[in-house]
Amino acid sequence: MPTIQGRTRKQLRQSIGYNLGVMRIGTATGSGSTTTLVDSSLTTVIGGNDDHIGKWIVFTSGNNDGDIARVTDYVASTTTLTFVADAGVSVGTSTASSDTYELWDMDYDPTRIHDFINQSIIYATGHVYDSVENVDLHTDGNQLRFDIPSGFSMIQDIYYRDEVDSTTITNCNAVFDEAIDSDFTVTADTQIKKQGTASNEIVVAAGATGGELATDSITSKDISKYDYIEFWIKSTVATSAGNIKIHLDNTANCASPLESADVPALTADTWKFVRVALSNPESNTAIISVGLEYDADIGVCTIWLDDIRVVVNDSAHWKKVPRNLWKIDREANDIVFDSYFNGLVSYDLLKLVGGDKPAILSADSTATEIDDQYVIATATALAFSSSSGGPSTDPEARRQQAAFWFGISEQSKRAFPMLRNVRNVG
Repeated sequence: MPTIQGRTRKQLRQSIGYNLGVMRIGTATGSGSTTTLVDSSLTTVIGGNDDHIGKWIVFTSGNNDGDIARVTDYVASTTTLTFVADAGVSVGTSTASSDTYELWDMDYDPTRIHDFINQSIIYATGHVYDSVENVDLHTDGNQLRFDIPSGFSMIQDIYYRDEVDSTTITNCNAVFDEAIDSDFTVTADTQIKKQGTASNEIVVAAGATGGELATDSITSKDISKYDYIEFWIKSTVATSAGNIKIHLDNTANCASPLESADVPALTADTWKFVRVALSNPESNTAIISVGLEYDADIGVCTIWLDDIRVVVNDSAHWKKVPRNLWKIDREANDIVFDSYFNGLVSYDLLKLVGGDKPAILSADSTATEIDDQYVIATATALAFSSSSGGPSTDPEARRQQAAFWFGISEQSKRAFPMLRNVRNVG
């Protein structure tokens, strides 16, 4: 596995600049303007009048952090650089003492360096991925086709949770009947369900407003050792995260909930299996009430709730789904299981293990997701190559330098982890 330091674009750019021998880092020593920078330190802008015309400035701190400008004049007696902002950039604040900056030779536009960094990442795509795991999917004994969660470019393995330490809060087979708001009608739905004999169907009338509840009393449970709540939920209308909440309480009617789990955004008419970390598990020693809160007015709708339980997350034991039982429908972006799958995995949480394409870097603060040395070496090689000219116009042997750094790049690439049994997505 290659070493990944997660260096930022700024750090990568500066390493590339040092490799090229064309960048120096400086600090302003006096106040300038939106078109001038003063540095009398004699470490960055040494030389006579006009010596730095055409060079590039990248501001790396202060209000102009990240802006790029080009030098149009240099006055040695006042150590003042005059600059004009790069295309599409506005240096909108006067430079100040202690502002840091990079000064690049004119042959190497920092915007091109950024592009070379991203080209390096693009070249690696398909050879290395940013590792991703996901536990959003849950089987129900019937469904064989699942939407692939966002963030996957390839899937390597699928596991199912064979065992987990859990206890049921309510299986939702019986109707919630402790405290029901007058704008709710709750029934047991034996047709639309995920587990057991029924789900709770909650019909929300037009008069409902945010904050209304439907609760159920349960036999007192000490669930202090459990750290996640899990349940199924479905709505006839799309919702945003937190529009609906599930409460657990040691007082009747969920009057002062010990736990309030925000339901994530729901797609209309689509069941979602939800897992939320409990916020105060050590206090949950005598839970006697469970409830659903209609926390925001999302209008007339019907909500189904099923199989509310709590689990000890780290107690899960995972088994791999045999590879002959699943495939990727790349056009539909779905995982499709063989019919034998339901005989093996009838009602279990799934874990997808795979990876996403490494992200390109769009700002100085963004960090690389792949081997830093590979990115630095490849971008350095591309920069040397782009400025090498022909055989009679390359006195600095930049083409030879490019070949050297492409060699370093290939060495780094060989350290990428070997990808086995990868199935591409989309």
